[in-house]
Amino acid sequence: MSSLKLPDMTQVLQQTTRKGVGSQRWQRPIYVGLLPPCNHACPAGENIQAWLAHAQAGEYEKAWQALVEDNPLPSTHGRACYHPCEGGCNRASLDAPVAIHAVERFLGDLAAEEGWRVPIAPPGGKKVLVVGAGPGGLACSYHLARMGHQVEIRDCAEEPGGMMTFGIPAYRLPRAPLRDEIARITAMPAIVLKCGQRVDDVMAEQRNGGFDAVFVAVGAHEANHLNIPAMDGKKMIDAVTLLSEVQEGKGPKLGRVVAVIGGGDTAIDVARTARRLGAEDALLIYHSTKAHMKAQPTEASEAFAEGVKVKWLSTVEQFGAEGIVIEKLETNRDGSVTPTGQSERIAADSVVLAVGQHSDLSLLRGVADVEITPDDVVQVDKALMTGHPGIFAGGDCIGGPQTMTAAVGHGKLAARAIDAWMRGETYQPAVSHPLVTFDMLHLLDYLDAPRSQQQKVPVAQRSGFGEIIAGLDEAQARYEAQRCLSCGNCFECDNCYAACPEQAITRLGPGHGYHVDLDLCTGCATCFEQCPCHAIEMVPEPQGELLPVGNLGEPLAPSSFKVRT
Repeated sequence: MSSLKLPDMTQVLQQTTRKGVGSQRWQRPIYVGLLPPCNHACPAGENIQAWLAHAQAGEYEKAWQALVEDNPLPSTHGRACYHPCEGGCNRASLDAPVAIHAVERFLGDLAAEEGWRVPIAPPGGKKVLVVGAGPGGLACSYHLARMGHQVEIRDCAEEPGGMMTFGIPAYRLPRAPLRDEIARITAMPAIVLKCGQRVDDVMAEQRNGGFDAVFVAVGAHEANHLNIPAMDGKKMIDAVTLLSEVQEGKGPKLGRVVAVIGGGDTAIDVARTARRLGAEDALLIYHSTKAHMKAQPTEASEAFAEGVKVKWLSTVEQFGAEGIVIEKLETNRDGSVTPTGQSERIAADSVVLAVGQHSDLSLLRGVADVEITPDDVVQVDKALMTGHPGIFAGGDCIGGPQTMTAAVGHGKLAARAIDAWMRGETYQPAVSHPLVTFDMLHLLDYLDAPRSQQQKVPVAQRSGFGEIIAGLDEAQARYEAQRCLSCGNCFECDNCYAACPEQAITRLGPGHGYHVDLDLCTGCATCFEQCPCHAIEMVPEPQGELLPVGNLGEPLAPSSFKVRT
């Protein structure tokens, strides 16, 4: 009787019951670069994680250079931007967001102290007219100049800065650091700034000046109005005019009680400004509830702490010698409001309208193919070009968020699009990487690191327009930068190198990351599980790299992996 020898089935059992065990690798690690949520949320398109990495290493000039690749006004934004980047920060799910704006301010202020400058490309022979010296126009000019183009900025105001200068109160944005950053931009050899020069006809200016392209960034300086009957010569003024007069040192007399109509950031600025001008009471009149208030919660909280009051669900019917007549509103289930017919009279010496702004677009109305909507918004394509070739527009005049950070982002995009257009090309933005979320991180080894707090002037001591929030010192700024989790991008922590049981990962040197030896890697995913920032992903093993199918109907890898000697 012949003996029957069964084949050894151990390998098959291991592969079918326990993935990753045996000689066949079914997945492999790859190093990836994902999009951090802070970068994704920044309207200026800053590579926040990159400059934070330099700052946490104490390389502050490198950090600043990386920052101003995208935003030439870091000191300004570190003070007055509403920092949506921090709203997206994954660290908020761990303890508190990184104080990105505070580190940005530190770098901007340090650059001014040290006199840092940016490299500029040789002149390229092209010439661009930029209309408006606000954040959008300045940013566009800056990026065009760095590319080697000649730029002429024209602005109807006597001082550059747009709404940064004439719309943001000095207690939030002191003028000295703002002027320093504007001066660094306008001092670039390729830029000529002409203030006090209004542009009424873009096409005529382009033709007479020999400009190859035009960028219109006129901002929203025209106040919206409400039809409120006013009698007895009582003072009614719009928010834009009031803030502009304060900047010019005129200091209008508003009286003891000031009513401010609106609930946005400008209304908050006006109410706080009124208090600083001597008003005993500043009262916001808002047509909806606190939950629907458009102002930033932090700014609203500061205003209420300074004594600003508010009348919710109210609208002004009349303004006269005996004050304002307010009609009460009520909310409906769909969130809309309905007049109740109930009214009350409140004493008020002046009324300030803070119900939005729009742009003066008369300079574009005669240009063929430029479309302007009934609410004074210029229509542009993805590259910010209007319907007329070579005429681009950005900032407040194209709609969307009316913030200086959004305008700076438009300026950068417009500069790249204009540069491409003048070369006969179409600008194509790089495709964004996938976004990394908090649940993708592996943060078991992280401890709470409290967020650095900027010192504030106590409410009782706030008088005049002095800055109320201080910056971080060097130690605080570096510590705050070190709180960054480096979401989605390798920061060479060596966790993968130390955790690999097969010693398949080798260092490539500072700044160069790691290499995976696939002859040693078994695909066990230990490196992936130990990577805190999700800079490693496990991908299926490419079938084309395996040996031919064996007698069990399965594709086989080499019978064994290498072993280090």
